[in-house]
Amino acid sequence: MTQIHLPDRVRYIIAKLEAAGYEAYAVGGCVRDSLLGRKPNDWDVTTSAKPQQIKAVFRHTIDTGIQHGTVTVMLDREGFEVTTYRIDGEYEDSRHPKEVIFTANLIEDLKRRDFTINAFAYNDQSGIVDAFDGMEDLERGVIRCVGEAAERFGEDALRMLRAVRFSAQLGFSIAQETRAAIRELAPSLSHISAERIQAELVKLLLSAHPDYMRDACELGITAVVLPELDAAFATQQHNPHHQYTVGEHLMQCLLHTRADRSLRIAALLHDIGKPLVRTTDEEGIDHFYGHVEESERMALDILKRLKFDNDTIDKVQKYVRYHDYKPEPDARSVRRAVNKIGEAYFPQVLEIRRADALAQSSCQRAEKLARIDETARLYAEIMAKNQCISLRTLEITGNDLIALGVPKGRRIGEILNRLLDDVLQEPENNVHEYLIEKAKDML
Repeated sequence: MTQIHLPDRVRYIIAKLEAAGYEAYAVGGCVRDSLLGRKPNDWDVTTSAKPQQIKAVFRHTIDTGIQHGTVTVMLDREGFEVTTYRIDGEYEDSRHPKEVIFTANLIEDLKRRDFTINAFAYNDQSGIVDAFDGMEDLERGVIRCVGEAAERFGEDALRMLRAVRFSAQLGFSIAQETRAAIRELAPSLSHISAERIQAELVKLLLSAHPDYMRDACELGITAVVLPELDAAFATQQHNPHHQYTVGEHLMQCLLHTRADRSLRIAALLHDIGKPLVRTTDEEGIDHFYGHVEESERMALDILKRLKFDNDTIDKVQKYVRYHDYKPEPDARSVRRAVNKIGEAYFPQVLEIRRADALAQSSCQRAEKLARIDETARLYAEIMAKNQCISLRTLEITGNDLIALGVPKGRRIGEILNRLLDDVLQEPENNVHEYLIEKAKDML
């Protein structure tokens, strides 16, 4: 019998429920992850006990979803979701069941789950309960729906995007019948909220295989939730610097970008405006003049549509805006670039530039990467020397100018920026006395 190491508190919850005469099992993703040798993010328990019975067994509980049978059991400030076996009633909105019916049968509860690899239950007495050949799918590396795929996706359309997300996280393929159902039912994703779509897209992008976003396109998912990507895949780049369509270039760029939320989103969207600005010259070479501005505009629209937070929007906009900005690889130009882009964003912009170069053709790739490396080296040197790159570290302030007789207002900003320009050119000039004298000459 396959043994899973249950955390002590999960084992305690199961034991308490069993002692009270009920069945109880760890269930779902935590069992799957344990079987794969991964550490589960959280542990869920399913039980034959009804919500009020669960509450009677444990001293501290929270009614987190009691109408759906879920009670959170609190043990030393750590919460564990404990849910009654249930059968979902008819689904009316591609998301919510019209009613939830409690059952005493574990298999009936497992039947309503999305994929076979998420339909495991386990306790130390019974071992693995696998009613739908999930173990075989786990061994074969396959994402397959429990029962009829069309029924599972009809219950909750988001499961179609979850199929691609799990595929990307685990490196699994999606079973053919499951793929066929997604192609047929993908339009029903239009009923799902932007917030839920966003959450799944981010998990997909942060996975080990972010380029599986390609599958979301091939299966008709992005046609509903991110149609701009479909246009990117349909746009060729007949140019010496490229070897892929715009969409495939974005996939390759994702593979060269570390798993940071804002960086991966920027990698996905940095060239999203290219289909709208593509031109072809007389020699058949494609050009994409103005694609940076168009991509930034479209990225903003997409992120707002998908209800992203302002911090993510600000970062992604910055990365997209400057992904094609190439300062000369000398200290003065790099200081000006850091000032322009912002110290908080500059290293990440270099990361996007590097990923972008690696996702292009081999044309001048070595030269592009060498230039980025030299820019990064100069940036590190500038930071190590604490050279002034913004008004924040300029050795003169607006109050100093007011003391010299400059009236409050725009003129102060103009003088400070001229002095900063001097210091960006010659960092050794960032001395209070020198800047005061320089300011006097401007009065």
